[in-house]
Amino acid sequence: MIVLKAPQEKLLAALQAVAGIVERRHTLPILANVLLRKTGETIEFTTSDLEIQVRTSASLGGDAGSLSTTVGARKMIDILRTLPGDQVVSLSASGAKLTLQGGKSRFTLQTLPAEDFPLVNEAVDFGPVFSVPQKTLKTLIDQVHFSMAVHDIRYYLNGILFVAEGKTLTLVATDGSRLALAQAQLENDIPKQEVILPRKTVLELMRLLKDDKDGGDEAIEMRFAGNQAKFSFSGMEFVTKLVEGKYPDYNRVIPKNHKNIITLGRQPLLASLQRAAILTSEKFKGVRLNIEPGALKIASSNAEQEEAKEELEIDYDGPAIEVGFNVTYLMDALANIGHEMVRLEMHDGSSAALITVPEQEGFKYVVMPMRI
Repeated sequence: MIVLKAPQEKLLAALQAVAGIVERRHTLPILANVLLRKTGETIEFTTSDLEIQVRTSASLGGDAGSLSTTVGARKMIDILRTLPGDQVVSLSASGAKLTLQGGKSRFTLQTLPAEDFPLVNEAVDFGPVFSVPQKTLKTLIDQVHFSMAVHDIRYYLNGILFVAEGKTLTLVATDGSRLALAQAQLENDIPKQEVILPRKTVLELMRLLKDDKDGGDEAIEMRFAGNQAKFSFSGMEFVTKLVEGKYPDYNRVIPKNHKNIITLGRQPLLASLQRAAILTSEKFKGVRLNIEPGALKIASSNAEQEEAKEELEIDYDGPAIEVGFNVTYLMDALANIGHEMVRLEMHDGSSAALITVPEQEGFKYVVMPMRI
């Protein structure tokens, strides 16, 4: 049976859309596979890691009839990448094997039974559907994702807090040393939602969502159940488990009424920090900021007694402040903001700093100081 016959680029795009969650090594070998379900000329592609499930479909020709099987996702992608993009490839089934053919190249792949593929048990009580433009959600995720914890024992920090209420959508991420918050105002009221999306889900959404360049005005539809979320967008269905737990009260962490404020160009500040970071200690990554009337001085040093010094002109006439920060925390925020100007708000050398954006009132980034 000819399962499909289509241009390489069309098959590759469908596989790449679902393969981001596939682990090369897994305790269940079948989870390295993609589930293919053929009905006529349409094939449904599904992958799962037991907590996340991604599904899309494409019309790829082939014989009439139905077929369900699973085959190694990464192997298929690796093979297709080596074939020309405009080449027509075919996939045929015989027994427990699939044969992928393109031009004079031929690859025979082992399959595993479709009935053994562990699909995610979807909740039956999803709440109401609501939607936002893909570019809106992608922008918010881009502005906070870097502050998520990685393998933190406080498991609720290994993800993003998603809060929808009224016409405001808020995303928050923190690892305990820094916190990023981004908000967007939407056209329609959203039913009250407050969930924690897992880190892997967040990173996969970042990869799949469209921005302004490639059709970000398309909507993403969202539904939430007690411990699951379902996203539908761009012909894809994305189901994920949610992180259970109580997220910290982020409003208590955000400084209020800092009186010492500097507004300066994001790119010059980022470039200065990147240069200073070269000579920081590998372990602590600390830089010293000296803020004084007219100047922001940045300095770093390391165990080899090497040092870097940078200076930026600023419009500031407040008291002198000396404070240390992990330079990576500052660079992460500046690299992901996407606006020309940033505002640095300080109280003194021992208090958390607040970074905001004049053009986007809904963005706040809090970073704790460090001793250097």
